[in-house]
Amino acid sequence: MAQALLEGTKLRLVFDAGIDNEGNPILKSRTFNNIKKEATVDQLFQAAQAISTLCTDTLNKVERTDSSEILA
Repeated sequence: MAQALLEGTKLRLVFDAGIDNEGNPILKSRTFNNIKKEATVDQLFQAAQAISTLCTDTLNKVERTDSSEILA
């Protein structure tokens, strides 16, 4: 049976940066690497909110990306 070994976690913050000429939203993102694998969803959300207070754009969404190695 195969197993997944968690290798790393990234935190991505997506911000609203305005509207383009056609009325579509402009989204900008910032990715943070080397996030602790043990971090809970609440901890990541609190960190994202703290970081967003330092930015001029409005926080749109927060994403967590986990990468795993699959072993046979």
